[in-house]
Amino acid sequence: MGIFNNLFSSKNINPEEQKDQLKWIPLTSVDQLNEIEQNSSKRPQIIFKHSTSCGISSMVLRTFRSSYFLEENQADLYFLDLHRYREVSNEVANKFQVYHQSPQVLIIKNGIAVADESHGAITSLNLSRYI
Repeated sequence: MGIFNNLFSSKNINPEEQKDQLKWIPLTSVDQLNEIEQNSSKRPQIIFKHSTSCGISSMVLRTFRSSYFLEENQADLYFLDLHRYREVSNEVANKFQVYHQSPQVLIIKNGIAVADESHGAITSLNLSRYI
């Protein structure tokens, strides 16, 4: 089981990988969803829903961090820890009318979710199409 712990555990993320170029905004409050909705008329709002207890979610997050680069003001990128903020996660699904999955990425433009992907499909998401 040791090899799987190394591959799938979020505790084994290299500190250098933690220093990604993405500017994450912690999504910790239901109130922030109104801000996301309002700001989505100015620029895309991206929500990354992450399960800290899921190895697949950790792998997808690492790949996301290393695969995508956003220039300042292209989009706002929110990080949602599903376990710590379950109420927020439930309200994301409700407000933006998407079926809850994890990991999951939502792209919000003009108040609606224009795209959402989960699991491995996140890594093939063409963000530039929405920016």
